[in-house]
Amino acid sequence: MSAAEEVVAEGHETVEAVPKRAMTLSTTTSLVVLAALLIAPVFVKNFIIFQMTMLLIYGLAVLALNILTGGSGQFSLGQSAFYAVGAYTTAVLMEYFNVNYALTLPIAGVVCFGFGFLFGQPALRLSGVYLALATFALATAMPQLLKLNFLEHWTGGVQGLVVTKPDAPFGLPMSQDMWLYYFTLAVTLAIYVFSVNLLRSRSGRAFMAIRDNEIAASSMGVNVALYKTLAFGVSAGITGIAGALGAIAVQFVAPDSFTINLAISLFLGMVVGGVGWLPGSFVGAAFIIFVPNIAEGISKGLSGAVFGVLLLLVIYLVPHGARQLAILGQQLSGKLRKT
Repeated sequence: MSAAEEVVAEGHETVEAVPKRAMTLSTTTSLVVLAALLIAPVFVKNFIIFQMTMLLIYGLAVLALNILTGGSGQFSLGQSAFYAVGAYTTAVLMEYFNVNYALTLPIAGVVCFGFGFLFGQPALRLSGVYLALATFALATAMPQLLKLNFLEHWTGGVQGLVVTKPDAPFGLPMSQDMWLYYFTLAVTLAIYVFSVNLLRSRSGRAFMAIRDNEIAASSMGVNVALYKTLAFGVSAGITGIAGALGAIAVQFVAPDSFTINLAISLFLGMVVGGVGWLPGSFVGAAFIIFVPNIAEGISKGLSGAVFGVLLLLVIYLVPHGARQLAILGQQLSGKLRKT
């Protein structure tokens, strides 16, 4: 057993670790959810399909932040910067070099992994709120950097770039929105499985050993510098893939689409979904996509205030996010089975 594994073994929970009774999601429930995701596009309009696609995309971005914060204990408010890099990487490759949209995803992931890994190097000296401030500065600066004159030829400056949405391959009888949804769903499932396995691996246990006690992890042989930068790189890479998918779905990228508001929304999604609970990433994504629309439906003039009230209610009722609801649901089902 590795040093990191020993640290975690002594009573520390994994990122997926809630009490065992709340840990196990039944296979039946998982299959029902998957079946609903596969069948739903057949019965809804293209706009709803587009919203479902964006839910998966934001869910990936929140999941990436969950790996960084819930996994290694590092706070980041700069995910919008990595999202922007991934989006622009795909847009430039598709529009200037005619690269197939599917091939742009791994390229965007690798580019953002390198960007995040390099950013993690100087960030090693920071922790807590200071690291959050550094990433906040990155997110604030990114829209302005994308408008620089010497990059304008590639980024389109303030006008941005238009991205062509792909048609369904092999003459499949489905709309562009429906095909992109299924493509995004496949990518999401693959990355989710990768993330779960990563956090259960030796590297994932090292992440969590650092999260729980950095000094203890270091004293037991965990390379803290390597694993902290690796966590940044993996998180940035997944966020970059989410940004690439977002560029294809929206069909447009512009600097003002990746402001600090996006970073805050992703952080909010992680908190609402439950820090360190990967399935909650998609619950949090649903919150940041649909709740603002609900707030606007209640009052267009005071939509921001209504959204704030709804957020306060969520924080008051479920302070640990959707993860807490999962625990309560598991406990209730256990009591019902006993009776």
